[in-house]
Amino acid sequence: MNIRHKTILPWLLVSPYIIHLLVFVAFPILFSLVLTFNKWNIISPMEYIGLSNYSRILHDRQFWKAVGNTLIFLSIHIPLQIIVAISLAEILNQKIKLRPFFRGAFFLPVIVSGVVVSILWQQLLGFDTGIFNRMLTSIGLGRIGWLIDPNWAMPSIAIMATWKNVGLYIVLFLVGLQTVPKAYYEAADIEGATKWQKFWHITLPMINPTIFMVVILSTIGGFSLFIEPYVMTGGGPLNSTLSAVLYIYKQAFFYYHMGYSATLGIFFAMIILFVIIIQKKFIEK
Repeated sequence: MNIRHKTILPWLLVSPYIIHLLVFVAFPILFSLVLTFNKWNIISPMEYIGLSNYSRILHDRQFWKAVGNTLIFLSIHIPLQIIVAISLAEILNQKIKLRPFFRGAFFLPVIVSGVVVSILWQQLLGFDTGIFNRMLTSIGLGRIGWLIDPNWAMPSIAIMATWKNVGLYIVLFLVGLQTVPKAYYEAADIEGATKWQKFWHITLPMINPTIFMVVILSTIGGFSLFIEPYVMTGGGPLNSTLSAVLYIYKQAFFYYHMGYSATLGIFFAMIILFVIIIQKKFIEK
């Protein structure tokens, strides 16, 4: 093999990835940036409008309502997910019967389609025929409008999303827990530390990198909330479950405001980046 072939071969090997990167990542990003300065409904030619799309965001109350709904979802989903994941990981890290079965059972919802899970929970949370309300009425309590009451709709979706995704974070925390040296726990036992003291002063500091990773992944996943409200509520009732991504989707494919939708997407990505930077500094402390 001559020098020329040695030079070309590596590029040939990585060319599928480079083509994929250019076609499905670089081009859409650049095209979206171009769209932010234009008005386009797919059918008509693009019309240059300068910074009008950006100024429109400042006065779009529905968009800020959607951002607020997304933050409400995150404020419920992330703490709940971390608490449940760490608690179950601690249990599954012990020597209990059927441990492999329970690990697999908790992870199973992660690999199930989000649409399927949303339809399932839509039936469970039904006002008249849902199992949860049937259980409440069987013990003499009133029904709850899980998906039709604006005060309950977003918390219900947050609980459902936690149920679906917690298995992944259990696995991550299990990996983190198994990296904690047992010598620390043995030394703590000699000093007479309680289980809570060992958890607070040994376990949590040692798995802090895992916690940080889980928070970041949960934040990115939470900000991309789309399937659950789209399938279960359509953004209702009274826009209480209208997430930012669902609103961007509607602007693009319901109203064909492609330029404004691209602007919202880029602006929302900046919001996500800002939130993650704040989280990083907070968790590091």
